[in-house]
Amino acid sequence: MSKVKNILFVMADQLRADYLSCYGHPALKTPHIDRLAARGMRFDRAYVQAPVCGPSRMSTYTGRYVSTHGSTYNGVPLRVGEMTMGDHLRPLGLRTALVGKTHMAADRLGMARLGVSRETIEGVFASECGFEPYERDDGLWPDEASPEDVPYNRYLREKGYDVANPWHEFANSGRGENGEALSGWLLRNARLPATVKEEHSETAYMTDRAMDFIAEAGEEPWCLHLSYIKPHWPYIAPAPYHAMYGPGDVLPANRSEEERRDPHPVFAAFMRHEEGENFAREEVRQAVIPAYMGLISQVDDHFGRLWAFLEARGLTENTMVVVTSDHGDYLGDHWLGEKELFHEESVRIPLIVYDPSAKADATRGTASDLLVEAIDLAPTFVEAAGGVVPGHVLEGRSLLPIIRGEANGDWRDAVFSECDYGFRKARQLLGREPGDARGYMVRTTRWKYVEFNGYRPQLFDLQADPRELTDLGADPAHADIRQELHERLFTWLRTRRMRVTISDSEVERRTDTHKTRGIYFGVW
Repeated sequence: MSKVKNILFVMADQLRADYLSCYGHPALKTPHIDRLAARGMRFDRAYVQAPVCGPSRMSTYTGRYVSTHGSTYNGVPLRVGEMTMGDHLRPLGLRTALVGKTHMAADRLGMARLGVSRETIEGVFASECGFEPYERDDGLWPDEASPEDVPYNRYLREKGYDVANPWHEFANSGRGENGEALSGWLLRNARLPATVKEEHSETAYMTDRAMDFIAEAGEEPWCLHLSYIKPHWPYIAPAPYHAMYGPGDVLPANRSEEERRDPHPVFAAFMRHEEGENFAREEVRQAVIPAYMGLISQVDDHFGRLWAFLEARGLTENTMVVVTSDHGDYLGDHWLGEKELFHEESVRIPLIVYDPSAKADATRGTASDLLVEAIDLAPTFVEAAGGVVPGHVLEGRSLLPIIRGEANGDWRDAVFSECDYGFRKARQLLGREPGDARGYMVRTTRWKYVEFNGYRPQLFDLQADPRELTDLGADPAHADIRQELHERLFTWLRTRRMRVTISDSEVERRTDTHKTRGIYFGVW
């Protein structure tokens, strides 16, 4: 094993931690990702900083909490000037590129104000979350989105799928008895095979494009973010993956009638969303979850193909490989669909890190139960690439001491996540203003505490109630615990890293030096 030269950063959108066999799913088989876990370290308590695509990714890419970078929901631009992985890694000599999705929304007003043109290389990086967009595709191209210029659609047309929007009509639709397209947007069609050939599907195509980049990069050091579009909806898989699992493989829903009797108001509003009402029906779960599982197995198979590609070129000897997700998927648990709230199904993610360095040999095949956050990846990559982690900017912590068995026991005892539901129907149902629809979570080893502006808190005892079925947010016996965690959350909010233009070491150098600079104040 040698030191890290390259970084392969794989993210599968909407992949639950407990939907990999190495994380304990009894029916779903993911042998290739399992083998990565056997070669590296599996983190069993990894959490996103927002359980929805856009802000979660912005936190992962910047290494900063949502309250710090300000991109609170999908489509909310990341402020121009926020540094991302690419901005930290390029000066260390790594070509940093993207294949797949980011959910990045460019701060076009900010760029215009500063005179930064999209046509310049600086403008490209500012618009693409710091990545070279080798092949950006956010993976949602309904007819209304005018997808004619999407490279994947052009590719499909070249393969003979000669319609205006083959992404929808072939890659994400099945066929009815009379040959009509049956849209994957409709959950009832999840049992059908997608009409596209498997080798032309989004997962296969993005894997091919990742291999194109790696081959093109040659000996140049690189960080490639391969961001798989699936298993995110539309829930429809190509053959043979559509039939790989069936209703007998669907686990019972994690929910109870008690949750619906007197729910927290925000929780109750989300249960009234269309996805919540539909996933509360068992027939929907039985139709959708096998397709979701098939899409995961497809990602796993193509990850195995990519690993073999790396291995054949000797790149597994010097490439750090990470597999993770941007959030989970309720799939009917807690009477909910989608994600966005703070139950484990939504906010906890898989995180597997393979470090080629010999320093990591002692921890290979092990699992860590330390509390880690998605923002830890940015400092991990900086340190692995030989850089100095800018602690006044990055709010995460490098995982290398854990992976290399050098941790000294000084690790965090809580993780944090945030929610902005201002864009969702739940806000209207509750009659709240857009700027006042926010939620915050702090999770310790035992407790999970949640505050939504304007409402009582939620509290779960994860030791006694790991399934999070009993909300202790109004229980008088737990008032002291709630107050303690409220203060913990308040302390966290007060300590965000806002001073990013000058380092702590420079502050130290300048402290109490005014007289040496000829400046005297308060002198008699």
